[in-house]
Amino acid sequence: MRIVLLGAPGSGKGTQAKMLMAERNVPHISTGDMLREAVAAGTRFGHKARTIMDAGDLVSDDVMLGIISERLAQADAGDGFILDGFPRTRQQAEDFEELLDQLSAPLDAAILMDVDFDILMKRLTGRRTCSVTGKLLNIFFSAPEEIDECTAAGGELIQRDDDNEEIIGNRLDVYRRQTEPVIEFYRKRDRLKTVDAEGSIDEVHARLQSAIG
Repeated sequence: MRIVLLGAPGSGKGTQAKMLMAERNVPHISTGDMLREAVAAGTRFGHKARTIMDAGDLVSDDVMLGIISERLAQADAGDGFILDGFPRTRQQAEDFEELLDQLSAPLDAAILMDVDFDILMKRLTGRRTCSVTGKLLNIFFSAPEEIDECTAAGGELIQRDDDNEEIIGNRLDVYRRQTEPVIEFYRKRDRLKTVDAEGSIDEVHARLQSAIG
């Protein structure tokens, strides 16, 4: 199984990918994890990435593609992978397709985790952490009993600085501009599958399993 998970921040890609990884015994590969691992291991492209990041620059597409190539060559990716966070642009999608052709490992599907943007805003701006228990809560979606449990224990609901509406709105806008061409890229190649990612984790997972087959 070789799939790419597409979806905006807050769409549940990471949660669903971890569940799939356990069930299908294939690695969940996120670009952030790959980058950190390649830099720590001192691989050829990891060394390039470290030099770029030390200079305060963004890692280029060709270096990221090299890091992905190194990661897919590892033994645990022999039976497939769940790629999360790449490709983010149409150019990356085209380059990634060429890489997979070279590896004779075509993509099975690009799966779009589809969530209404109003719900995404609530998922992200509503995130809170209980200062006492460390439990993650959401002021819009968590049960009142869970929130009361935190406050009854003397806890406060802490919001991350970057979870405010302005920053989240900008992140979603950037995602929309960058990723819509990627969605269209896979749609034209008949690789795109769309999953309704609203509802409980188990409900969404059942839909995801059905889409993958």
